[in-house]
Amino acid sequence: MEHDGLSAFQLREIARHLDAGGLIAYPTEAVFGLGCNPLDGAAVLKLLALKRRDPAKGLILIADDPDSLRPYTSLDPGDWERICRDWPAPRTVIVPAAPGVPDWLTGGRDEIALRIPAHPTARAICAAFGGPIVSTSANVSDHPPARSALLARRAFAADGVRIVPGTVDRRARPSQIIHWPTGRVIRS
Repeated sequence: MEHDGLSAFQLREIARHLDAGGLIAYPTEAVFGLGCNPLDGAAVLKLLALKRRDPAKGLILIADDPDSLRPYTSLDPGDWERICRDWPAPRTVIVPAAPGVPDWLTGGRDEIALRIPAHPTARAICAAFGGPIVSTSANVSDHPPARSALLARRAFAADGVRIVPGTVDRRARPSQIIHWPTGRVIRS
């Protein structure tokens, strides 16, 4: 399967970059995402600094397979199965975090945001990496998110962020965010 023209070699190189603590900007459904290895605290802190994002906000994790996200949540199997039925989709779900999930991902709360994106390139990157990656919009906080590789490059290439080529649906809106325990829609 082709992912915005990325070859298997390119996907392996992106995965190596993430393994080495690097940051990437990559296409998602509606905007470019900024991502890194979620278990590399130094990479996450660099990402937060580049975005000028408050660490207390927490971050979203995306993956190509729900089994990759399962270790990050303490949901019971039935609830987890119900959530997984709606994926892949531009729908992020906030769920109870599993014990030991780093504060740099949760923002110090007992919840975490998870998603299986519908964008084939984002999923292919996760598959090549072998697990979830951080997904936050590729922009400095309070600025519009990048909707093209060129805009992501302008914002972050000078900071050593690897820009993954690809396209987004310019008509789409950023992912819906649902707070699973209450059913409240945080962003529609």
